[in-house]
Amino acid sequence: MTTTSKSLAALRAAWEPLACRYCILALHHVELARWLCGVAMAALSLLAGCAALPGEVHRVASQARTDVEGSALARIAAASLPGLLGAAADVADVADVADVSDVSGVRLLPGGDQAFEARIALAQAARHTVDAQYYLVADDISGRQFLRELRDAADRGVRVRLLVDDLYTSGDDQLLAGLAAYGNVEVRVFNPLPVRSGGLRTRVLLSLHEIGRVNRRMHNKLFIADNSFAITGGRNIADEYFGRSKPANFIDMDALLAGPAVRALSASFDAFWNGALSYPFEAIASGGGTAPVQARERFAAIVRDLGRWVPLGDEHDELGRGPVGAQLAQGRVELVPAKVRVIADTVARGLSANDAGGSAEKAGPSQGREGAVMTANLHLLRTARSEVLVVSPYFVPMPRMIEALSHASREGARVSVMTNSLATTDEPLVHYGYARYRSALLQTGAMLYELMPASGPHPAWSVADGSRGSLGRLHAKLAVVDRRWFYVGSMNMDRRSAHCNTELGLIVESPALAGELAELIQRVRMPASFSVSEATAPRGGLQWSFLRDGRQWVLHREPESNWAQRLRWSVLSLVVAEDFL
Repeated sequence: MTTTSKSLAALRAAWEPLACRYCILALHHVELARWLCGVAMAALSLLAGCAALPGEVHRVASQARTDVEGSALARIAAASLPGLLGAAADVADVADVADVSDVSGVRLLPGGDQAFEARIALAQAARHTVDAQYYLVADDISGRQFLRELRDAADRGVRVRLLVDDLYTSGDDQLLAGLAAYGNVEVRVFNPLPVRSGGLRTRVLLSLHEIGRVNRRMHNKLFIADNSFAITGGRNIADEYFGRSKPANFIDMDALLAGPAVRALSASFDAFWNGALSYPFEAIASGGGTAPVQARERFAAIVRDLGRWVPLGDEHDELGRGPVGAQLAQGRVELVPAKVRVIADTVARGLSANDAGGSAEKAGPSQGREGAVMTANLHLLRTARSEVLVVSPYFVPMPRMIEALSHASREGARVSVMTNSLATTDEPLVHYGYARYRSALLQTGAMLYELMPASGPHPAWSVADGSRGSLGRLHAKLAVVDRRWFYVGSMNMDRRSAHCNTELGLIVESPALAGELAELIQRVRMPASFSVSEATAPRGGLQWSFLRDGRQWVLHREPESNWAQRLRWSVLSLVVAEDFL
């Protein structure tokens, strides 16, 4: 056991006898409990000693390539777009929502298997550049296959730039170190934690002396090939996002794009890539890093036994579209014309000028205003006149969100919100943050739906078949307004996304796509969700209704939970600020 591990074990042993007293205190004195929590965090941070990021870091600025007209992907994109230009007249002008004058081509990717296949197919077809930006690239089969394709693209002479948020990486990450050691590859990490070695909990605990800065995470998800095609949405790179995980899989949504929107997404990537918070992996690798030859050998050994990626057959997704790889091979991708606005939060949103350069932030997390992505979504919701569908796995609404939904309801719009139930969420603490607002949301006229756990295959949105996953968890971040406009991207409808994380998203005007998305939400929501409502007198409180085996059932307690779970998470939710959920 290391010195750090012993210290943490000692702290845990000292803390546990006080836990019950602390919880009772929290019930009656919330602010005092939060102050004591802050003192405890400060004490823990002293264990980090003088951990800090390097002061002088050499970064070479680079930009998205624009001389890609001769690439195969550029030709396919051009072949996929001509028919769209004639359809531009059918896309109404939305002056205050869409500021991209040209029409882009858009395709929704609801199925995890096709979403992964699309990324692999684009990486294999790229001839000039691959730019990838993710909150998480996991060390699992999907993560290794993805990184191997980036390595293979670099071996063909493709310039590869990979930007990953630092929360789930570390200085001794052999996959990232190995990939960074190859020619034509650059790997950078966003807003690194000062403590480079150890597991996630250890690194976070020992970085609490810079909590204001390290609480700001890059939540963006973006993949761009030859500056011609792009994929963005809710998926990170890990098995559970592509229907390949045994315990659980995420229900998610991405969008594939070609046209002007891709150039706007490239501009967003460049801003993050060249920003002061993005550090070359070699500059922060623990222990000075590994020799390039050894790093490449380790990487090759890790990915050697994965087997080759087998393209999908003639399978079609829930929207009736075939695999992207097969369409690329045919020279034309099936896209829908749409007016697209790319919205990206700034690189250093919410940070002081010093923090953007790497020093600790003094301000609290709730002092910042909503970022560009949340602001655009709030505006979009307020324009609704007939229907609003909001889908968010982690839904902790701010007053302005509740007001926007209330405004839409007063204007005559039917408002529905879909999120995870306590039984399906992977973040119970966040669920209890949301639970505080259920009654207030119902009073605005909104209808609430919470995803039920399913023992068999999920009825829609292609989570996984019964052999690959036993639990479907909502992870898509969507909003559909009047079946004409929709939002898709990385932003959850919660305070962390509004105030702390950087986010990336699209606001799309397309009645065809918005109608498809609304129908897909309806097919998931109705048969597979609890409907939450106020119970009638004299019982009062909330009730959860659902259909099963042709019968309607009504529960008067939080489904699939016991009193101990409810007490534990409800108490913890009282002492954690909502911006940290």
